[in-house]
Amino acid sequence: MNIKNVCVVGTGTLGTQIAMVSAAAGYTVKTFDIRQNALAENLADLKRTIEDKNARPRVPFSEWNGLRERISQFSDLPLAVKDADLVIEAVSEDLAIKNKVFAQLGELAPPHAILATNSSSLPVSRVEKSSGRPELCLNLHFSRPLEGMLHVDLMGGSRTLPEVMETGDGFLRSLGCLPLRVNKEMLGFCFNRVWRAVKKEVLHMWADGAVDFRDIDRGWISFTGMKEGPFGFMDQVGLDVVYGIEMVYFEHSRDPGDRPPQALKEKIERGELGVKTKKGFYSYPGPEYLNPDFMSPDKH
Repeated sequence: MNIKNVCVVGTGTLGTQIAMVSAAAGYTVKTFDIRQNALAENLADLKRTIEDKNARPRVPFSEWNGLRERISQFSDLPLAVKDADLVIEAVSEDLAIKNKVFAQLGELAPPHAILATNSSSLPVSRVEKSSGRPELCLNLHFSRPLEGMLHVDLMGGSRTLPEVMETGDGFLRSLGCLPLRVNKEMLGFCFNRVWRAVKKEVLHMWADGAVDFRDIDRGWISFTGMKEGPFGFMDQVGLDVVYGIEMVYFEHSRDPGDRPPQALKEKIERGELGVKTKKGFYSYPGPEYLNPDFMSPDKH
C-alpha cells in the first residue's frame, strides 16, 4: 500500500508536529482545522518552547517556513481528504467527537485510504465501526516528533489488515520515527501506558499535598537528565488534555483511584492549562525549571 498524500485532521500541538515531519519527509500534506491560523499559532508557541529550553528541533528552524508553505490548509473537510492515502485524526480526546470524525472520514476519504487516530489512550476499535472500513483503521500515537521525541505507538484494531499495519510501520520509519508495536489491544498502547503510570502517580502525590510538584520534577530531571520533569511536560501537553486522558482511564475502570484529582480540574477551571495559556504548574515563557538555580542544592 503506497502512501504519497497525507491528511492531518486537527492541527493542535501534535497535529501540527505530525504535519510538519510528514512534509519534511517529502509527503504531500494537507490539514483540516476549523481555526484557520491554528498551524501557524502552534508553530510559534512550539518555537518559543524549544528556544526556552535551548534545545534543537528535529527539523531546523530555518526550514519551518518553507515546510509550512508546502502544507495545504483547509477548513473544508471534503477538500482536505479528497486525495488522501493516509488520514491521521488528531482531534480532542473525546470518544463521541472521534466517532463523529471517523464517520465523516469513512464517507469522504478515498476508499483505499487508511484512517489512523492519534488518540493518546483510546484503542481504534472504539471508533473503527463508525468509519465503515475497520480493516483500514489503526492507532498511530505520536509523541512530539518535531521536538525529537520520535517513538510512536502503533496498534491495530479488531479487523486491521496485516498490510495496513506494515504500511503504518513503513510510514513511521520513513519519517525517522521509531514504531512501538502493540500486538494485543490495550488502553494506552506501549510507551503512553508507561507515561500514564508516572503521570497518575505524581498527580496524586501533588494533589494530596505529599510532595511539592517542583521536587518531583527535580528528582526526575536528576534521574533522567531531561530538561523538564513530569509537571513541566504536562504543561506542554496541556492540562485539559491530560485531564481528558485520565478520564478515559477512569471511565474504563471505574476505579476511584483512576479518577484525576479535583485539584487538577480546579486548575483547568481557572484557565491554567499550561504553555498555551502561559500558566499551568509553571508560568511561561521562561518556566522556573529552566533556571539553573532550580537544580542547585543551595538555591531552593
